[in-house]
Formats: sequence, C-alpha cells, structure tokens
Amino acid sequence: MHKPGEIRVIVLALIRDGERIFVSEGYDPTKQSNFYRALGGGVEFGEPSQVALEREFQEEIQAELTNIRYLTCIENLFIFNGKQGHEIIQLYQCDFADPKFYQIESLTFSETPERKHRALWIDIAKFKSGELRLVPEVFFDYL
Repeated sequence: MHKPGEIRVIVLALIRDGERIFVSEGYDPTKQSNFYRALGGGVEFGEPSQVALEREFQEEIQAELTNIRYLTCIENLFIFNGKQGHEIIQLYQCDFADPKFYQIESLTFSETPERKHRALWIDIAKFKSGELRLVPEVFFDYL
C-alpha cells in the first residue's frame, strides 16, 4: 500500500457496454458501506499510464484491452477507512478485446493475496439513482 501523506498516481478504465459499466466492489470498514469504482491500479515510476492500464488488466483479470482512448485527468481527494487519500487519476475509455468478458456475471480477483475483490457489470441507472455509490463522483461526467 502507499504511505500516508503520499499522492498516488493511478490509472482507471471506463469500460461501458450499453447502459452498464464494469466496476470493482470495495468496502469501507469505517463507513460500513460498499462502493464501486472502475478497474485499474497504480502507475509505476517510468511507466506511461496506458502501459500501466494494460498491465493492471493483465495481472488482475487476465484481460486484454482494445480501443484505448485517453479521456481526462481527475484529482481525487477522499476519506477511506477514516484516512485521507489523494489520487491523481488518468482515465481511459476502452473495451475488452475478448467478448467473453461481456458475458460474465462477476469475477473475483486479488490485488494482493489477502485482498480479494469482485468485478462486475452494473447498470449506470443504479449509480445515478443513488442506490449504489460510484467513486469518484466526477465519474458521472463521463457516463
């Protein structure tokens, strides 16, 4: 994990299929609530963000991406598990190269051996209605 007081540079993929988007489910122990965010991960020193994006998808869900298009940079200040976080997000729009990823209900992947996550397709309407929480909020500008 990153150190407290550190600004983290991450890359996220906005993968859309009609009226649904592909997200991972997170849980905030302090707020005792689930939240959802696009898949991606940290950019390593000397690594272009698009390369980081492709690497993260390979590592986490063994998926290849296609039609990769840079969207924007988002500065995200947030509180997670009672601690302040600060991320600079490079956001890309893309598609899965393999159509099988559009058929899956959900899949489980490990960021680290002790941290398992679920990735799944969710209707955008569920986020817009407030039934489910999508982070960061500014994501709505791109949906």
